[in-house]
Amino acid sequence: MMESLSRKLCPRSVLCCVFVLCTQLQLSLTGDCPADGRTWVPFQDRCYHFVHGEEDKIKSYTFQRAQTLCQGFELLTVQSAEENDFVIKYSPAVWKGIVNVWLGMYYDTNNDEMRWLGEDPLQFTNWEDGSFPSDLVPLDTCVALHSNTGKWENVSCLDNVENGVICETEQKAEEAKPKPSALLSALVILSVVAIVGVSAVVWFLHQKHSPGSSIFTAFEYHPPFRVMETDRSCLVEAEETDSVP
Repeated sequence: MMESLSRKLCPRSVLCCVFVLCTQLQLSLTGDCPADGRTWVPFQDRCYHFVHGEEDKIKSYTFQRAQTLCQGFELLTVQSAEENDFVIKYSPAVWKGIVNVWLGMYYDTNNDEMRWLGEDPLQFTNWEDGSFPSDLVPLDTCVALHSNTGKWENVSCLDNVENGVICETEQKAEEAKPKPSALLSALVILSVVAIVGVSAVVWFLHQKHSPGSSIFTAFEYHPPFRVMETDRSCLVEAEETDSVP
């Protein structure tokens, strides 16, 4: 019974560990961000570059200058509340104080509505009180995001200057590569330890419940060239026979 149990438990343990490792490996596969020497932060299926350091000395940018700093990538476009929260939570790690970030949005005079620069319609908005676009929106209207509240404000694309720029692009999922993960390495070690531990316990129980077996059976000492008792008795009888006259 114990031997049967051992055969069942070990394969199941191995399969379970393999499943966990494969799942973790799949989760660790992420798309590539641009390798242009700048710092890109991945979030969901997008990459973000918070303009800072040497390229952020002026800290005062027109809408056109903000687009130029992104070097062919998009200005920040916010499509969900989660993405909006990501921006306001990560901003303090880059900038000090309140920063007004240019959004890649403009007023489309052809359709009389606000649109993203990529011509995508708005699926999510977070307008500040009094900033919701109306029929009286100026033709040169753009939008800035306040880093402290996450709220959006209508500003002039031509006259206003803001002090924050975030560039954005899609991750290249088709070139996804596995990245080393400390968690994955720890899982590998723990899985090996678990498999060895389960195997040892099953072997111990099997030895304990097997009749006539001992845990230390495998370690019994057998002297070399041991003479069996039957062979010794035969030699004694032979000597006695030879000594009879």
